[in-house]
Amino acid sequence: ELSGAADDLSKAWNALQGNVILAIAVIYLLLVVLLRSFALPLIILITVPIAATGGVLGLALLNLVMDQPLDMLTMLGFIILSGVVVNNAILMVEQTLWHIQHDGMGSVDAILEATNNRIRPIFMSTLTSLFGLLPLIVFPGAGSELYRGIGIVVFGGLLLSTVLVLFFIPPLMAVLMRRLKPQAPIGDITEEITAPLSQTA
Repeated sequence: ELSGAADDLSKAWNALQGNVILAIAVIYLLLVVLLRSFALPLIILITVPIAATGGVLGLALLNLVMDQPLDMLTMLGFIILSGVVVNNAILMVEQTLWHIQHDGMGSVDAILEATNNRIRPIFMSTLTSLFGLLPLIVFPGAGSELYRGIGIVVFGGLLLSTVLVLFFIPPLMAVLMRRLKPQAPIGDITEEITAPLSQTA
C-alpha cells in the first residue's frame, strides 16, 4: 500500500512537471502575440523562477512551525504562481511600451515613468492578495491543512517576486532596448531606474 501511494505521488509529480512546462509555454505564446515581441516575454517570464523560489522558501519556513507535506494541492500552488506572478511584470512592460509609442519617450524615460506610475498599484494589489491569503495559512479549522500548502506557496512566491521584479525588470528592459536600438543613449541604466524605487521606499 505504501509503495502504491509512493508510485502515485511519483506519477503526479511527473505530470505536474509537464503541466508547469505547458503552462509556461502557453503564457509565453500569449505574451508574444500581445507584445509582438519574442524577447520581451522572456523578461516577463523571469518572474516565474523567482516566484517558485519564494514558494519553496515559504514552504520551508512553514515547516519550521508546523508539518506541511508536499502534497498535490501544494504542488498545484506552483502552477497557479506561473499565471499570477507575471501580471506585475506585464503591467510594467506594457506601460513602458505605451509611453514609447504614444508619448514619444526614449526607452529610459519610458521605463522610469512606467515604474513611477505602476509601483503603487503593484504594491496595493499585491498586499490585497497577500492579506487575502493569510486566513488560508494561519487560521485553524477542519480541512485547513489541505489548503495551507497551496496558500503558503502562493503567498511566498507572490511576495518575493513582487519585491525582486521591481529591481530586475526595469534594468533588463533597458538593456534589451539598448540592444534593439543601440543608438539610443541610456546612461547609467541601473542607477537611473532604481532611483524612483529608493525615493518611494
